[in-house]
Amino acid sequence: MKPALAFDSPKKPKQWRDLPNGELIVQCIEQNLMPWWPRFFGYHLLKLGILSGAVNSEQSMIKHQVIVGEANANAQVVAEIDDLPFLEHSVDACLLTQSLEFAVDPHHILREADRVLIPNGHLIISGFNPISLAGLNQLIPFRRQELPWRGRFFTPMRVKDWLNLLGYEVIEDRRFLYSTLHSVINPENWWHKLWQKFAKNYLPSFGSVYLIIAKKRVHPLTPIRPKWQIRPKFNPVKVTTFGPSNFKPDSFEPSKPRE
Repeated sequence: MKPALAFDSPKKPKQWRDLPNGELIVQCIEQNLMPWWPRFFGYHLLKLGILSGAVNSEQSMIKHQVIVGEANANAQVVAEIDDLPFLEHSVDACLLTQSLEFAVDPHHILREADRVLIPNGHLIISGFNPISLAGLNQLIPFRRQELPWRGRFFTPMRVKDWLNLLGYEVIEDRRFLYSTLHSVINPENWWHKLWQKFAKNYLPSFGSVYLIIAKKRVHPLTPIRPKWQIRPKFNPVKVTTFGPSNFKPDSFEPSKPRE
């Protein structure tokens, strides 16, 4: 297993068009998120990264949505997604799409998102599945020089393991878009529709794109009162005293000297 920490920052896509079939990828992400937006409640939604900012979330119940990213026309807050300028426990949901693959330290991004999320907040993550047709392209040397294969793909199981260590409950794990993603995909092609339906039914774990929705669980600590030890009652010992009334000097005989 390759370490998650990278020493060189991989090239990042600045928009969905920089990725092959990027517009189709974001459409599939929006379709799979559509039934979930009404389930997220709160006041603030963070979209971490420029790609996350391009995801349509109009159906979300959280109306105040902030896009965090590098200097860009779409970014509302210019900052690094691994160093968020927000208070602890101040955000209700975080959207993180196709960002862990191009991060130097994906662990730090998740810890930073966990820091700003409130208890029972939601973390939405999407990425490329290495165990898929698209992930096989990383085995081709010249293909590794292109986006998105220049990044590092992490398996959904590994991402869920990171979330479990942070105390999250994974409530959704979905794979979709069964394709190499290199050639141009026509969604209206009958062969494409037939293959997608077949792969969804018989190869559900090999989707090229995964979507994970996790809920932050914080168990309250109930202080346990110490069991106070009952002090033993003080019962004075009754001692017979010799007073003038019962003291009889004749009753004592002097001890005999030793021979």
